[in-house]
Amino acid sequence: MNSLILKISVYFWKIIMLLPRRAHLMLGQLIGNILLKIPFKRNKYSEANINLCFADLNLQDRRDIYKKNVICSGNILFDTGISWFWSDRRIRNSLSFKLNGIESLKENQRNKKGVILFFKHSLHLELDARILGMHCDLYGIEREHNSKEFSDIQRKGRLKGLKGVTDRKNTVTFMKWLKGGKTVLYAPDQDYGLSKSIIVNFFGHPSATISAPFKLINATGCKPYFVNSYYDENSLILDIQEINFECDDEHRFMQALNDYVEQKVKAYPHEYLWQHRRFKSTLGKTKLYK
Repeated sequence: MNSLILKISVYFWKIIMLLPRRAHLMLGQLIGNILLKIPFKRNKYSEANINLCFADLNLQDRRDIYKKNVICSGNILFDTGISWFWSDRRIRNSLSFKLNGIESLKENQRNKKGVILFFKHSLHLELDARILGMHCDLYGIEREHNSKEFSDIQRKGRLKGLKGVTDRKNTVTFMKWLKGGKTVLYAPDQDYGLSKSIIVNFFGHPSATISAPFKLINATGCKPYFVNSYYDENSLILDIQEINFECDDEHRFMQALNDYVEQKVKAYPHEYLWQHRRFKSTLGKTKLYK
């Protein structure tokens, strides 16, 4: 029965995606405003994270970020649908976007130099990856969904823009990709527990931060880059830049990377995926995220 419901839901999702982009934006705004009025668990996580990370702002400013963030999350359905179901041609004809720094990345690819391309968890990360994948060869790391049926849909959608996708636990595969001169997308800004993480600050608070990026760079000799995404009016901007942090110390490197992500998040805080419990391992699941 769950499988049937999923198939029906995806069928109607694809039908909705036939609508023009302006209709998606209107519907996204409507959904976002509805979400704002629902006692949704993820909304509580967002509010807790924003209050914690922007404690230097007054209550009204924090409330404004929270409201705008929840309303913007109404677009996830449509941005993800575009990335999974639209053709390259329709994306080019219907969306306004700009890539800065793509030539530097492509030069490394031509020279068979592996690149670990860091990114932050934006609300539109699926669309970010699809647009990037339209302009250069990319490989992705993911966390498989609890539902195998949805995981299959998710993977099929992501492979419209990516050359390959593997689970985040499959370290051997993405190390081979990096050693073989591939470009691998990697998001280091979630809490995956303490067993494979170190504690470094994020927005001035201790956070469990996965240390794999430091090990991958040292083991494969790949170059670290960062892609920062944000909307300027209705145009999606992707800024790609090589980053140079000290690679001789794990803690210093991961702190520098966290600081870099924090800097990018602060510029457009309403576009960040605050819905995850970023501090659950350090500040407590039941204390912070009641």
